[in-house]
Amino acid sequence: MHELGIVFEVIKIVDSFAVENKLTKVDKIILEIGALSQAIPRFIEACYPAAVSGTPYENTKLEILITPANGQCHYCQTIFNVIEHRKTCPNCQAEDFSLITGQEFNVREVVAQ
Repeated sequence: MHELGIVFEVIKIVDSFAVENKLTKVDKIILEIGALSQAIPRFIEACYPAAVSGTPYENTKLEILITPANGQCHYCQTIFNVIEHRKTCPNCQAEDFSLITGQEFNVREVVAQ
């Protein structure tokens, strides 16, 4: 489970941001995780309490936003969810597309006082 290491890296990023911006308290960390990301959101959530235990972020809430796996068909330009449509364009049934979202892993927002 590499998610614990990922959460530790997120905390390092947030900590650096908090110091740089002279934040006294972080209330919430919002992550954006793509549906095709290598990180599994439920494991991130499960690891989070252990990663922040004993740190200034112990009472900080974690929110995860899932970005859908959207692709754009090379033939008709339709944008569609590649998971829901099993990699087949719902408009023209082509299986040739470019992935445009779904692999993200970002610290989207740090909510502070």
